[in-house]
Amino acid sequence: MISVTRYWFYIALIVLVYIIGMFATLFENDSAQFAVMAMRMVQENDFLSLFKGPEEYLDKPHMHYWLAALSYKIFGIHDWAYRIPGILSTLLGAYSCYGLGKLLYNKDVGRFASLIFMTAQTMVLANIDVRTDAVLTGFTIFSIWHLATYIEKGTLKNIALGAFGAGMAFSTKGQIALVVIGISILCHLAYTRKWKRLLNWKLLVALLVFGLSITPMLYAYYHQFDLHPEKVIRGKDNRSGIFFIFWEQSFERMSGEGVGKNSSDFFFFFHTFLWVFLPWTVLALIGYWTKVKAFWETKFSYKSNMEFLTVGGISILFLLISFAQFKLPHYMNILMPLYAILSAGFLYVLHQQEKLKMAKVILGIQYFILGLVVIFTLLISFSVFQLEHWYGYVFLLLALGMVVYFVQKRETVYAKIVTVAILSSVLLNGYMNAHFYPKLLEYQGGSNMAQQVKENNIPVDDIYKINERHTWALDFYNQNPVNIVSTSDLKNMKDVWVYATDKELEQLEKNGIAWDNQITVDQFRITRLQVKFLNPDTRKEKLNKMHLVHLN
Repeated sequence: MISVTRYWFYIALIVLVYIIGMFATLFENDSAQFAVMAMRMVQENDFLSLFKGPEEYLDKPHMHYWLAALSYKIFGIHDWAYRIPGILSTLLGAYSCYGLGKLLYNKDVGRFASLIFMTAQTMVLANIDVRTDAVLTGFTIFSIWHLATYIEKGTLKNIALGAFGAGMAFSTKGQIALVVIGISILCHLAYTRKWKRLLNWKLLVALLVFGLSITPMLYAYYHQFDLHPEKVIRGKDNRSGIFFIFWEQSFERMSGEGVGKNSSDFFFFFHTFLWVFLPWTVLALIGYWTKVKAFWETKFSYKSNMEFLTVGGISILFLLISFAQFKLPHYMNILMPLYAILSAGFLYVLHQQEKLKMAKVILGIQYFILGLVVIFTLLISFSVFQLEHWYGYVFLLLALGMVVYFVQKRETVYAKIVTVAILSSVLLNGYMNAHFYPKLLEYQGGSNMAQQVKENNIPVDDIYKINERHTWALDFYNQNPVNIVSTSDLKNMKDVWVYATDKELEQLEKNGIAWDNQITVDQFRITRLQVKFLNPDTRKEKLNKMHLVHLN
């Protein structure tokens, strides 16, 4: 449907978008927090202990932080170095989507699946606002691909690689990885009836590989928690890290115990999916419904030209996560490879069966999405964050020119669906990474204050705060955590700097603490955008201030 040259051209465009995003300032909270946690490992040369500020961190395993720390060791402590493992994991995920799509369907479906996966909105975001999910998703689909290949071919190499991928994924975020891998593979086994693959000595090799791959993570948990029953974590002592990761973690997420409850809305992930899988949402929804209908009509009898791994895995897993009491949009990332393969398979079936009418409807929707992206891009360029330099206008014109060229280029309606969707993603996210996010991050107080600290040659060891409010971006870019001190202790301190909000400055004044120098920057919680903030005329109403004052 598309040539190999065109396929690699699209891959290059998408990777370019990722690379542009590598150099953006880290977002608060999670990205900057995780970057600081990995930085602490390197600075203290302690790779067995995880800390979230002054608190010991039990919530997630170590792999994401180890990979970031390794990147720091190789490249130095930089925001772009922190993002490298996530991007490489996403590329691994894309290659695995290609491999699994090729296994379940054919090479064309594999190519489409990799393109869909890499351009899904949540995956592009995952490579600029990097959390644990990029590494988790890459190794999870890598494991599913190789375990499914083992089921089909019975090769030792594939079951060993599948077990290794499962171990890496489990060491990144815990039980959710095994749940997704296990349910997807069980769906494939149930549909293909190849249960005999489980009665094989190679399964013992897989268990050994899995055990070895998770051993470093288990030892780190044991060293930090099991050896120290006196530690109080979340109000409890005698916390076993090994017991937590094998049993307690997912139940806490499902019930909200320990991490808290943020949504009891059963349909949270249903309406979240509408935007996280853009620009492919409609293709996925129609493809999912068509496949479910086909299985129902055949009463789930085995057909060699059908697969149940994706639709079965999505159905069961989507239902399970919808019952969780703690939900965030990026929790869906781990399902994106399955959606990508399902959507690619459906698109290929449309082409194969020449369902031109349905394809034209989908293409019309893709044109509509592209139109919205163009309008959004122009709105940002000339209103929200106006372009300031001539080269910005040049790049905008080149991007829009590329869109016009490929849109008017003659090709089949099926190939055009792919072209228009990829153009939407590349234009939107390339522009966001190159212009929108850098301008937006000018309002993130911590990172901007770190720049002021550097320009004014302020010793980072002399910066304090008077509460336990996290200051991740300032900590990272200063490469030093802000010290916590009480207001009473500050009265006896001289020649130090205090990082404070407006209310905290008032508190200092009431306690008779004076300062002789003050640096002020704007502050806005950039991950929670509001219309009034985006509107330049009302932006000031939504801004807060952060201050750095020198005590004389």
